[in-house]
Amino acid sequence: MDLIQLNNLCKFYEMGEETIRALNGIDIKIQANEYVAFIGSSGSGKSTMLNILGCLDKPTQGNYILNKKDVSQLNPDELAEIRNLEIGFIFQSFNLLPRSTALANVMQPLIYRGMKLADRKDAAVEALTHVGLQGRMDHLPNQLSGGQRQRVAIARALVTNPSILLADEPTGNLDSRTSVEIMKLFDELHAQNQTIIVVTHENEIAKHCQRVIRLEDGKVSSDTLNESQQVA
Repeated sequence: MDLIQLNNLCKFYEMGEETIRALNGIDIKIQANEYVAFIGSSGSGKSTMLNILGCLDKPTQGNYILNKKDVSQLNPDELAEIRNLEIGFIFQSFNLLPRSTALANVMQPLIYRGMKLADRKDAAVEALTHVGLQGRMDHLPNQLSGGQRQRVAIARALVTNPSILLADEPTGNLDSRTSVEIMKLFDELHAQNQTIIVVTHENEIAKHCQRVIRLEDGKVSSDTLNESQQVA
């Protein structure tokens, strides 16, 4: 099943008299349970792609079909609802609330679901246990290592049971050993049928993914399967 379908997707910005074609005619289909990397250098269009896939921005033209719904022209409130229902975000900088515990951070997205407090807590405990942080639930972010903070962020993304995990340079603030641990966690989540999309400039990170889509100057320059991951 096509979870994502991009049809002639374009995003243009006006910079004075110049038109910047950040994305220029993208046609891509992504299936449920795919593990995909968008890779490219600065200016390739990958950040714009992240914003559109995450319903943080709208295309200038073309269509973005997410889970059979055209989200291309939704208003901001409708996009916010789609983000809460369909997408779990994982950021390079973690984006945790500094004065809230790991448990409270993971409970946060569920407030917008109208869930009872006890149900929110149960779901957050389950998500933190899923990422191996059952012993750190009452810790504040500054009491956690970088890898643990990213695990909290992953639990927060998972707690809403999203269609997609959308990760923006998820190991950018981590050392090499911790980066390997976080990518191993992504591998495990994918093996449990989670759809994962990683936006990165690092080839080593992209190697974990089954499919690698390279962007250059706002266009797809290559779309390849990672043979080693296919065999695995």
